[in-house]
Amino acid sequence: MKFSGKIVGLFTFLLALSVPVSFAEDKHHQYHETSKAVSAVESLSPELRALLTKEMYEIQKGMMAIIPAYAAGNWGEIEAIGNKIEHSYILKQNITEAQVKELHSTLPKQFIKLDKEFHYFAGMLSHAAKKKKPELVGFYFSKLNESCVSCHSQYATHKFQGFGGVKDQGGHSH
Repeated sequence: MKFSGKIVGLFTFLLALSVPVSFAEDKHHQYHETSKAVSAVESLSPELRALLTKEMYEIQKGMMAIIPAYAAGNWGEIEAIGNKIEHSYILKQNITEAQVKELHSTLPKQFIKLDKEFHYFAGMLSHAAKKKKPELVGFYFSKLNESCVSCHSQYATHKFQGFGGVKDQGGHSH
């Protein structure tokens, strides 16, 4: 019995060690994937980065304008802002065919997915405001903010250095 107890103990010890090693390997892989993504964003052409920066600035203005409109129950203003953000696509409106190819060949699929989700949430925000549903407006505004943080912490740490040590875990955390 003593011998089998030692084997079980050794097995448990080795199993416990394998979890942090596996976690470290996942973190190492995630770090390299994120580093490649940041490099991809930084490697976009200056013209494309300028369009992306312009879009981000317009989105920021819209997000900041939602706060007082929400507090005042100005649903029409929120609906218009959400609609503008959903369809902003400054990139889509001003982008050349060659730049579209550059985006899709340079940026990771996850970046594109986050962008699509963000614009979807903006549309849902607009819809919730149209229906005058304050709890849903708050929810979708929160989802927009979470999307910003997720994308910036994964793909824009070169610009938002406060996210340098923060990586999205793919879930909700406090």
